Amino acid sequence: MKIGIDLGGTKTEGILIDESGKELSRNRIKTEKNYNGTIQGIISIVNKFESDFGKTKSVGIGMPGAVSKDSALVKNANSIWLNEKPFRKDLEKKLDRKVNLENDANCFALSEAYDGAGSSEEIVFGVILGTGVGGGLVINKKIINGYNNISGEWGHNQMSIGSNDKWNRHDCYCGKKGCIETYLSGTGFSKHFYDQYNINLDAKIIQKNANEGDERSLEFIYQYLDYLARGLSQVINIVDPGVIVLGGGVSNMKQIYDNINSKLKKYVFSDTVNTKVLKNKFGDSSGVRGAASLGRPQKF
Repeated sequence: MKIGIDLGGTKTEGILIDESGKELSRNRIKTEKNYNGTIQGIISIVNKFESDFGKTKSVGIGMPGAVSKDSALVKNANSIWLNEKPFRKDLEKKLDRKVNLENDANCFALSEAYDGAGSSEEIVFGVILGTGVGGGLVINKKIINGYNNISGEWGHNQMSIGSNDKWNRHDCYCGKKGCIETYLSGTGFSKHFYDQYNINLDAKIIQKNANEGDERSLEFIYQYLDYLARGLSQVINIVDPGVIVLGGGVSNMKQIYDNINSKLKKYVFSDTVNTKVLKNKFGDSSGVRGAASLGRPQKF
């Protein structure tokens, strides 16, 4: 049996799977927004599974950010209480075992590349459009981490400037201004809506209003799609994946999938754009399924 845990900014979810990949149990808790609380939450999930089912073979965790190759400390996490902390070392000490730790977007991309929406393609880029904006690159079913352990971090490239921009450039938690994440995350989506209309609405409500025929919300979504195409075009121009699989709450926006390819053609450096942009197959479960598979070479 294997445990997979998806550590998010608002929730921490765990699953227990058997050797065939069948799900045996699932547990979801609120993420405590402090370092010790986050660790204790993970320990509580592991202990619950093992008290019910017995000792497991491995624990895999998908987390925001990455572990520095130089210092072994967490870097680049938008759950900022993790940054500059020896997260792996502390978890292994508390759990008394090796922990497989990987970026959460990499876990999502791995799951969708194995047997999800990207399973037929050699190069899969997984995108998280949620509280933050993350990405993971999988080639031939293998996560590509890169020399600095930051492959896929497209959310902290700068959003390109357009001739008819209506959105402001906001400060990012990383210290830069105008990062893709500040435009395309659920938080950024709501913030830019407030900038334009002086109305404070959650991204889900804006999407709901658009689906129910609210013209202002629908117009705003089409503005968002243009920024999404600009951001994804950077990925396509560099990586040229066969498929980009979208996850996270904003990926549920139905207008994306009928319109994004025509918008990509404005920005991708090619006469044709054959890269497919697809909704994930496994929903919120993709990240946690990928985490459970860490350290396992064969398909689960």
